Amino acid sequence: MRDGTPQENGCAVVTGGTRGIGAAVAERLEAEGWSVARLGRSQNGNSFQADVSSPDEVTDVFKRIEAELGPTLVLVNNAGIRRDGLAIRMGDSDWEEVLSTNLGGAFTCTREALGTMLKARWGRVVNVSSVVAARANPGQANYAAAKAGLLALTRTIAREMARKGITCNAVVPGLIDTDMTADVRDALLPAIPAGRAGSPDDVAAAVAFLCSEDASYVNGAALAVDGGLAT
Repeated sequence: MRDGTPQENGCAVVTGGTRGIGAAVAERLEAEGWSVARLGRSQNGNSFQADVSSPDEVTDVFKRIEAELGPTLVLVNNAGIRRDGLAIRMGDSDWEEVLSTNLGGAFTCTREALGTMLKARWGRVVNVSSVVAARANPGQANYAAAKAGLLALTRTIAREMARKGITCNAVVPGLIDTDMTADVRDALLPAIPAGRAGSPDDVAAAVAFLCSEDASYVNGAALAVDGGLAT
């Protein structure tokens, strides 16, 4: 890396960065001094538009980001969708769309970002998984499979890149107050030892730590942000 801080040498990319957890992460990283590119499926203010399930769109948007903000040195794979339904009735499109966005998109974005991180010999990849990766939730076979796959992807990238100054970790949120969880909030609250749902800022704080110099020896980890739900 050139002289100066990582923030002075590149930018941070947050997928699904226009609302909910992604927006909170973007704001926290900006407060930490990063220039942040927020990726979303639709144009929203200062965001970059791209569908992460499309490799071609991912390649194009990372080129645009580098041209405008500099090389990607931090990547937060947060983009996610739900298409719930019992497995016996789940259609192929519901399975494939969730896997291609939540898991395939993270892989494609990571592959794009690693090139610039390798040149800098510094990088941080953080994948946003979910408590359902380990705690079964009926009706979410597709979502759970994708989020569990993210944990395996995290560990693999961590081992592949560890000697290159690049770390890859995951945060594992439980029930977080967002639009995406409104329909399951009341059912999950009684199971949370903390007695409350988390906020997007709770997740953002964990992500910011994993992106920092203080976390340089944290690699391949899965940091639960769930109020004890998975215990």
